[in-house]
Amino acid sequence: MDKRSFIRVSLLGAAGLFAFSSRAKGIASRILRKAAGRRTDFVQPKLPYAFNALEPYIDGQTMELHYMQHHASYTQRFNEAAKALGIVEKPAREILADVSKYPEALRNNGGGYLNHVLFWNMMSPDGGGNPSGVLLEAINRDFHSVEAFQEQFNNAAKTVFGSGWAWLIVKDNRLVITTTQNQDNPLMDVVTDKGFPLLCLDVWEHAYYMKNQNRRPDYINAFWNVVNWDYVSKRYTFWQKKYAGIA
Repeated sequence: MDKRSFIRVSLLGAAGLFAFSSRAKGIASRILRKAAGRRTDFVQPKLPYAFNALEPYIDGQTMELHYMQHHASYTQRFNEAAKALGIVEKPAREILADVSKYPEALRNNGGGYLNHVLFWNMMSPDGGGNPSGVLLEAINRDFHSVEAFQEQFNNAAKTVFGSGWAWLIVKDNRLVITTTQNQDNPLMDVVTDKGFPLLCLDVWEHAYYMKNQNRRPDYINAFWNVVNWDYVSKRYTFWQKKYAGIA
């Protein structure tokens, strides 16, 4: 091997070793952060379907605006507030559970961040129909029927004054329908009905105005055609295992 070839091979080997070392350091750093429960910031999860995938029930233009502008803005401002307070390493649900300790900006933007993370998963292009399994049993137990549950949920969503959310939560081992104003979440220590969220519906005007104008009931009725009962059921099963002690 001549001198030029030797130098070239040596440099390529060094570059490869450096790249491997950098990757190894990056992986090790991520593992350590994960083990310590730390993160650099709160990430807006990727939307689990295309913007227009819920049409004709939820229009693509609304979904794009809702996700790209509203949720993105909440995510950014939640990060800014959490970093300023030195609590960005905590899970969002833990921060919201003690939200009364923090400034209003963190309450509004933290709620807006987490509420939308949940909300996107509440819908699916393959959604609709009826719940099943243990979730159906719980709905029948606490509301007597799916139809009665949907009627009560619809009424709650329709009567939210101004901007807010309608929720199905677990409270005191029972399913309960509740509402929150603005971006409050049932996990927060400032709400009247505190509990574990199973299902939520955003009834801010930005969630429906482009398609439905001021006809909120039309939007609420359309929601049941895309509701992701599989996701809601998984949340109920998680609650059972974690909080109700059911294996």
